[in-house]
Amino acid sequence: MGKVTVWLIVVIALLFLGGAAFLALWNPPAPSAPVEKVLPDARFPK
Repeated sequence: MGKVTVWLIVVIALLFLGGAAFLALWNPPAPSAPVEKVLPDARFPK
């Protein structure tokens, strides 16, 4: 393989590993508002 191809593969691998590390270490904030949804009884069989 050519040098350009090898560098391209290395850059793509580093981007992939960096993105995976970011997602693994990122701690997104929890939703602050409660979620309530009324489910009708007709949806559930008896």
